[in-house]
Amino acid sequence: MGIDVIIFYFFAAVLVFAAGMVVTVRNPVFAALFLVLAFFTSAAIWMLLEAEFLALTLILVYVGAVMVLFLFVVMMLDINLAVLKEGFARYLPAGIVVALLLIAQLAVIVGPEQFGLDKIASPAMHGTEYSNTKELGRVLYTEYLYPFEIASAILLVAIIAAIALTLRKRRVRDLMPPEKQVAVQRKDRVRLVKMESEKKKA
Repeated sequence: MGIDVIIFYFFAAVLVFAAGMVVTVRNPVFAALFLVLAFFTSAAIWMLLEAEFLALTLILVYVGAVMVLFLFVVMMLDINLAVLKEGFARYLPAGIVVALLLIAQLAVIVGPEQFGLDKIASPAMHGTEYSNTKELGRVLYTEYLYPFEIASAILLVAIIAAIALTLRKRRVRDLMPPEKQVAVQRKDRVRLVKMESEKKKA
């Protein structure tokens, strides 16, 4: 077992742990932070596959922008954690059933009968002249142009929806027009009152 295989299994274990914590922790802020950890470990695995551009894009775009947006929405919505904790036990049986179905599907699709070095050869090592960005751009804008554009539109809709969720109604305030503030005079604001002085009684 080579060092690259050991590194792969290490990052894969961390990725599975972080993904599991994302769906099990009850605090949405902690879930977002575990998702950041999952993104970082996924980027490390992509670096092992010589997909440097994808790894850097995952860190810069998702960790640097999308996760900040998620945290912003979570903090602005002021989620009541007590309500989330109360509903956890009620939806637990349905969650277990869905989790078991997902595990069964993954076992069938990503099982040893479908994947493995005996089924799929390990990727070939490339030289220094190989450009991952060039190859990725060629594939995206030729074979996968429409799925790429659809994914971009979905992300745009998600951004607009996040902004709409954090939008608050404007409070109606009684403001004085600036021209009236400038034209105001002292007699309109201050009234002098003259009173007779009184001697203090002994």
